[in-house]
Amino acid sequence: MPEPTHKIQDRGLQYAGASRIDGPLFVVERVRDVGYDEVAEIVDDQGRVRTGRVLDVSDRHVVLQVLEGTTGLSNRNTRTRFLGESFRLPVSLNMLGRVFDGLGRPLDGGPEPLSADRRDINGLPINPFSRRYPREFIQTGLSAIDGMNALVRGQKLPIFSGNGLPHDRVAAQIVRQARLLDNQDEFSIIFAAMGVKHDVAQFFIRNFEDSGVLSRVVLFLSLADAPSVERLLTPRMALTYAEHLAFDCGRHVLVLLTDMTNYCESLREIGTARGEIPGRKGYPGYLYSDLASLYERAGRIESAAGSITQVPILTMPSDDISHPVPDLTGYITEGQIVLDRDLTHRGIYPPIAGLPSLSRLMKDGVGKGYTRDDHPALASQLFACYARVKRVRGLADVVGAEELGALDKLYLAFGEAFERRFLNQGEQENRDIATTLDLGWEMLSLLPRDELHRVREALIEEHYGKTVAGAAAASGGKD
Repeated sequence: MPEPTHKIQDRGLQYAGASRIDGPLFVVERVRDVGYDEVAEIVDDQGRVRTGRVLDVSDRHVVLQVLEGTTGLSNRNTRTRFLGESFRLPVSLNMLGRVFDGLGRPLDGGPEPLSADRRDINGLPINPFSRRYPREFIQTGLSAIDGMNALVRGQKLPIFSGNGLPHDRVAAQIVRQARLLDNQDEFSIIFAAMGVKHDVAQFFIRNFEDSGVLSRVVLFLSLADAPSVERLLTPRMALTYAEHLAFDCGRHVLVLLTDMTNYCESLREIGTARGEIPGRKGYPGYLYSDLASLYERAGRIESAAGSITQVPILTMPSDDISHPVPDLTGYITEGQIVLDRDLTHRGIYPPIAGLPSLSRLMKDGVGKGYTRDDHPALASQLFACYARVKRVRGLADVVGAEELGALDKLYLAFGEAFERRFLNQGEQENRDIATTLDLGWEMLSLLPRDELHRVREALIEEHYGKTVAGAAAASGGKD
């Protein structure tokens, strides 16, 4: 295993032996002046050094989790040194375009980051008094997000997925396509993956290299065979670097965290090993506060020009949106993007469900001065029409489509076109916001004008009945 990046001075004390070794846990007794989350070095009888992290402290003993595992360690022939501080990450702009493991060690064959600025990865949530309200639109190039569930700078907008759904492809597409409508040079992306397989990690690396976006991206990859504790540290490494870019360098940073369910599984595994009393479905009772300590590090502050926007990705076991991980995530964040299995089976990509998805801060980042003045009303009308499609489809399942009235049949046609042409797009198709909005109007034009109750008459006069091709021709073919 590579040498850790946290090269620091210990306090000169060594503790011989261990009172108990239980799985990844290493217990040392009669330890003085040791704090929670402190880093330790454990030296075996062969002189090999392993890294430990303090999980629990009492008057009688200290519990460490050994990152490399405890295989081969003995109760007697070990020496433990406590290093006096928690994990730290050296930060500098030179880390952009590089690939690291979950502990901040290079995976790309390059040197370790050289910086005198080493940050404690256990950062604090942003003080509510210092927060600036999230505003300004971030374009992802995906119509289902940009048009109806827009992402705003400083927002926390998770993606709820399920096993087998293409959330990895969606995440890679967002990284490739995400951009600001202004100050593009000040936009950076941090991608952190926890518990991913080797082939998935290579997919992300190759995807970003081939698309030419790696120069503005930093990857932290904790692989599936890495220790559980590494998965707990990986998002903190990513967010620590994001804070440096946003609040020290004035950049706007988009952070993608996948898969937060793997993170929570590691939290449950460690809690079980410590003998903690479990909460819902075996997860520790502090799951909410632990997730909040990560999610609330996103946002904007008054004293800095930059921002941190978070897109956590999590897989719902059995597609259960009431599972503790998505349930608690939904309480902390400002909306959700939900991937739908039925849309996937019908060949629609990205399979973003129209109705369960929601961006609570969309209203503050779109419209006049941000995207286009018709954007808020158009999104509201698309939601309303698609909701009626769902009701009509339910009725058709009961009485048959041929028994529906003429208007209901129009809604069925609208629903099919909306899913096949608006929601559905190519994996390499990057739609700008103008194209997305024009396409939305093209969908609404399939319905009678008097069905558009949420749009001002002036907007209907300006946009109703125009196709995307017609709008492009009217603007001289420009985007």
